[in-house]
Amino acid sequence: MAKVQLQSGPETHLPLTATVLSILLALAGGEKHGYAIMKEALLAGGGGISMGPGTLYGSLDRMLGIGLVEETGVTDNERRRYYRITSFGNKVLAAEVLRLNRALSTAHRRGLIEGTHA
Repeated sequence: MAKVQLQSGPETHLPLTATVLSILLALAGGEKHGYAIMKEALLAGGGGISMGPGTLYGSLDRMLGIGLVEETGVTDNERRRYYRITSFGNKVLAAEVLRLNRALSTAHRRGLIEGTHA
């Protein structure tokens, strides 16, 4: 699949789906193969997202197409491909984290999160 050259800023890709956010969070910690991405996404800090291979690889294909991730070209197994987040992917992830942080701050101010007061 040829990579599409992006003319838009990171904010145009927001909001991210839970799956894409979990994949980017997993890859922000370093390059990983598909199974490692799925395992990390299951963790609470990775979004607590359960995804099967179809969802993972379909998402990765779309993310490759818009330049959020790339294959490393390195493998330790003929069937295992490794992925890493791109510079643009990092910018999109940072924009999404900022967006979510703003929403969380509003929720805190409005007392919507247990243990906080309006």
